[in-house]
Amino acid sequence: MQNKYFYILVFCFFTVSLVAQTKLSEVNKVNLNNRSDTTSLTNRSKGFKELATIDMYLQFSNALDTISVDTTLTIKKDYKLNYLQKDNFNLMPFANIGQTYNTLSFNSWDENTSPLFGARARHFNYLEHKDIMSYEVPTPWTRLTYKTAFEQGQLLDAFFTVNLSKQFNFSIAYKGLRSLGNYQNALTSSGNFRFVTNYKTKNEKYQAKGYVVMQDLLNQENGGLKEEDLDNFTSGNEEFLDRSVFDPVFENAENILKGKRFFLEHSYGILHDTDSLSNNTIRLVNKISLEDKYYQYKQTASATDVFGDAFTNSIRDKVKLENFKTSLGLNYINNVIGDISFAVNYTDVNYGYNSIVLFPETTITNRIKSNFFGVEGAYSKTYKGFNITGKGGLNLSDTFVGSYLDATLNWQFNEDIAFSGGIALNSRLANYNHLLYQSDYINYNWYNLDRFQNVNTQQLKLNMKSQKWFNAVLDLSNIDNYTYFNLEETIDGVKKIEPKQYNKPLQYLRIKLQKEFKVGNFALDNTLMYQNVVSDEEVLNVPAFISRNTLYYSNQLFKKSMTLQTGVTFNYFSEYNMNGYDPLLAEFYTQNETKLGGFPRLDFFINAKVRQTRIFFKAEHFNSSFTGYDYFSAPNNPYRDFTIRFGLVWDFFL
Repeated sequence: MQNKYFYILVFCFFTVSLVAQTKLSEVNKVNLNNRSDTTSLTNRSKGFKELATIDMYLQFSNALDTISVDTTLTIKKDYKLNYLQKDNFNLMPFANIGQTYNTLSFNSWDENTSPLFGARARHFNYLEHKDIMSYEVPTPWTRLTYKTAFEQGQLLDAFFTVNLSKQFNFSIAYKGLRSLGNYQNALTSSGNFRFVTNYKTKNEKYQAKGYVVMQDLLNQENGGLKEEDLDNFTSGNEEFLDRSVFDPVFENAENILKGKRFFLEHSYGILHDTDSLSNNTIRLVNKISLEDKYYQYKQTASATDVFGDAFTNSIRDKVKLENFKTSLGLNYINNVIGDISFAVNYTDVNYGYNSIVLFPETTITNRIKSNFFGVEGAYSKTYKGFNITGKGGLNLSDTFVGSYLDATLNWQFNEDIAFSGGIALNSRLANYNHLLYQSDYINYNWYNLDRFQNVNTQQLKLNMKSQKWFNAVLDLSNIDNYTYFNLEETIDGVKKIEPKQYNKPLQYLRIKLQKEFKVGNFALDNTLMYQNVVSDEEVLNVPAFISRNTLYYSNQLFKKSMTLQTGVTFNYFSEYNMNGYDPLLAEFYTQNETKLGGFPRLDFFINAKVRQTRIFFKAEHFNSSFTGYDYFSAPNNPYRDFTIRFGLVWDFFL
């Protein structure tokens, strides 16, 4: 499947590139020189009355936020040029691109009312519903994003979108990665295909958007370094600077997460009444979502000295989830009352395995199935600089009991300063792999649906945004029945890892500050996070401090035809009991035996922008050889050594 889509996209992009060298008119050349974001074109799609400018290229999130396409070069673009294509400030990547990330901070709240699929360590690059964008563009737009990988591989994200008319847009994209890595049995290979379309009639009575997403993320797993090799790594032994020399814990395992999702949202305006006093609009809205995904762990020979005894000599664990959800509701908009939505939804879930597991004293069932109705709603109103938004949902089920409420008040104090604050409540079951798991390894079989209670989260959140002063985010969470994977004990090298539920309240505080100082062409961008957990037991471990500081120089050269940016980024987090990684579960677990962290990571970069092409050179972790070999992403899993990476983002506007 990956090759088929890749060849189709390559053909499309080469075709576009051949005709994309459009000569600009003299008027548009003047416009180019007068814009900070130098994009202006001579063509337009049918239905667009004006010649194309960069602010006409729009992206729409599923939360209905509108974002203009941005081709400028800022320090935030440097932060986002990575495998996830988002700022990974609070994530600690593993040695190879495409492997998992250790989470340095904890996102305690979400709006899900049902359990999430397991293997969360595989989900960092798994595109969820909120990650899918739709578009409106006056001319065809192509974006190629490329970055080098580690040993025989590369990362490429190829994207194309076009409006065939003002009313109809589609986009097609594929992100592919293959990287061998520097350690044995650490190959990563992933593919994310997405097709998105949206349509509206000329009078906008009927509107529809939908997408198809198909994804597969494969990782070879090696279990990290053996205990006896940790000294060879931390001492900087020259014989082991070639990381392929290390013999990892095992070299015969891989796991894969594969899924496809189909989504359609369409609405029809049944009332549109406008007069001098009020504006009333009522729309009938229907949403349909179907997702089918599975996670599989394979090992050609069982590693009983790592995971314990096994039923079979070769391991082949596979779990599948089918999730169907649809809703039908009304959206009422009135300029006095506000924007109100209400809907009834129906969910059908089928999670599990193909067989049951029999023990002498218990039986592990093979499936969790349920179907149930629910209700959901949302409200939004803006009045004199204040904006209030709220949304919530409730499952009408005795088994899948779940609900959430999110209310936020936004206040635009002046042109520079904006405040927001709110409360968020959530109650739902723990993730599926906490409730039911089966494996060919005896220790990895459990059923907790009848034993575990709902995880209840209450969160208070405050936010301030100011270019002149600083940006600040504070959230304070109280969590009841926090559920996690825990390292129970280690006997003769075998780690016993089980799902646990902490039945006492847990409080979690997180404060994040960001401020950039500029003097001439020099700038210092600072981001600092403080965290604190209050609980009777160490069940949630996070570093107290996370810091990122970037000192850089930027200027426009060659008669402003090129923008140059160069500097150094310093990353640091304080020492703490870092979560361990279990490759069989593809999950992180709490451990209180090994403290890691407290090491600096320095990156030197040179970035440039010429027209719509942004070029990135980075010397990653260039201090690795002279500040000590104590850098780990998780216990027994070293972080990356010094390496030089190259990347580019190339936009074509036809």
